[in-house]
Parts: sequence; C-alpha cells; structure tokens
Amino acid sequence: MMDNTRMQDGTALRIDQVTHHYGERRALDGLSLSVAPGEIFSLLGPNGSGKSTLFRLISTIAPVQTGTISVFGFDAVKEQDSVRRHIGVVFQNPALDKQLTVTENLTCQGHLYGLHGAKLARRIDTLLERFQLKKRAQERVNTLSGGLRRKVELAKALIPEPKLLLLDEPSTGLDVSARIDLWTLLEEMRTNSRITVVLTTHLMDEADRCDRLAIIDHGKLLTLGSPADLKSRVGGDVISFTGPQPDELAVRVSQKLGVTVAKIDRTLRIERPQAHLFLPQLIEAVPGMIDSVSIGRPTLDDVFVQITGRRLDAPASNAPTP
Repeated sequence: MMDNTRMQDGTALRIDQVTHHYGERRALDGLSLSVAPGEIFSLLGPNGSGKSTLFRLISTIAPVQTGTISVFGFDAVKEQDSVRRHIGVVFQNPALDKQLTVTENLTCQGHLYGLHGAKLARRIDTLLERFQLKKRAQERVNTLSGGLRRKVELAKALIPEPKLLLLDEPSTGLDVSARIDLWTLLEEMRTNSRITVVLTTHLMDEADRCDRLAIIDHGKLLTLGSPADLKSRVGGDVISFTGPQPDELAVRVSQKLGVTVAKIDRTLRIERPQAHLFLPQLIEAVPGMIDSVSIGRPTLDDVFVQITGRRLDAPASNAPTP
C-alpha cells in the first residue's frame, strides 16, 4: 500500500522555484505551482515554452537542477523510487511494443512493477474491461488504430494503480472521435478513482476541459486559474477586424474612439464590454476602411494574446503593434 502520510499540505504535485538549463539556454525560469488531488490540470504553452521539460522533471526522466518538485510529499530527486510508485506516464510518442499483443504489453509493464500471477492477471482484466479492449486483447498493437493504441497506452500507465497520471500532448495523432473518447475516459477516472491528471498541451479546446491550467512561455509561469476565470480577465468581448491598411486603420480607430487597438499579424483586435453596441461606432469612425469584422466571447487564445501579444501558434518575435 502506498504511503500517503506525507501529503500534509493537501497537494498532489508541488513545484517550487524550478529552473532548468540546456547549456546556455534556460528552459525553465523559477517556475512554481501546485496541483490538488483529483484535479485535471493542464500545462498550456507553445512549442519551446518549457512544458515538456517540466514534464520530464516531474516524471523523473531528467534531474531537477534548481528548485524542488514533490509528488504527494515525496521529493523527485531524493526519493525517486517513491515518486515513481505514485505516477503513471503516457508520453507524446508511443511507448508500446508494436510486435506484442495488447495483453503482452500490459504484462511486461506489470513485471516492471513487480506484479505477477493472479494479481497481475486481475489487474489486466480490469483495465481491458475499463477501456473496452477485451476483444482486442490478443491482437498485435501494430494492427490497432491510433485511438485504440492511446487506450492501450493509458491502460499500461495505470497498471501500477498510480495516484498521479502524467500525459504529454495526449491528443497527438488522434482524430476527433478518439479525442472525445480519451476525455471521457479521463473524466471517468477522475470521478471513479480520484486520480489526479496533469497534461501538457498546445490545444486550446483541450485546456478548456481542465479544472485549472497554467499558461507557460519562455520557461515562466504567466498565469494560472480555471478556464472561466482566465477568460473573465480579458475584459469583455473581443472585436476582430481587418482592412487593406491595418497600421493606418489601427491609428485611426485609436485616435477617433480612444480605445486600445492591438495588431496580431494583419488582424486588429479590441477588447470591449457589450461589443455589439460599440460596433456601429467602429464602422462609422473609419468608413470604407474595414473589410471584415467579427465579435466573439473571450477564449484561452485571447488570454494568451492579452498576456504575450501574440497567438499561441505564432513565433515569439510576432509581437503586437499598439
């Protein structure tokens, strides 16, 4: 039975002032956050933001250089074995032996954790039932679809009955239907098994389904909260509009209406409460200069734009022009 006596502060995962370098490059810069038991928590950021590095440190694949990471009170450096007994890991790239059957893959994983005989057989049977894989149990992994392989990956990670499940870009390579199935399973596991889930993602809709998320960029924590809380900070609706001369259009709108206009690529954006009432003023202020205009409720992409001045999928140098 796992030792839970150390979880005195009520956290499943605690990261405190973690900094990590690859040579001269700083991948993580004094990052701190905590995750509560039973949460589905997302690390959201663009490629190169540091989230995958943090994933490697939490899963004890790479050593912590500066700062501390603890899992249910166990130190990721000093007590690696205890940390590993509490976690299950699903990597972005598949870690299955494609020449083995589903059952053989799960059996090999069990042996790594010292499980054998009837106990392991019962555990595998339970997981095959949970993930609706019983009919596929004797099929080789290389014959399965991407969605089914992801289910096998999850089942494999859950063999040792971890309390913390780590998922690195879990939707990679999955179609829409398989992604829906994946999230149904994650929410079911959280509800029925009280398992804590921490995942990395660059997909806004995936982060939107989490209880809380941390937005990370250049190795730093930019903001943290529930999706609804973060979107409420944007400050109203978002008006996006374009024109043939975006720089001149931005200046004209700002001067005539006294509002802040941000330019992202060639699209201009204004944050405004009750935007539908403001829209006629915008069009009348710059007649003939606007080609298209749209109004939307704030999204996590808008949160990222507000904080960084660029979209999540844009290069770091793509900053806004006020």
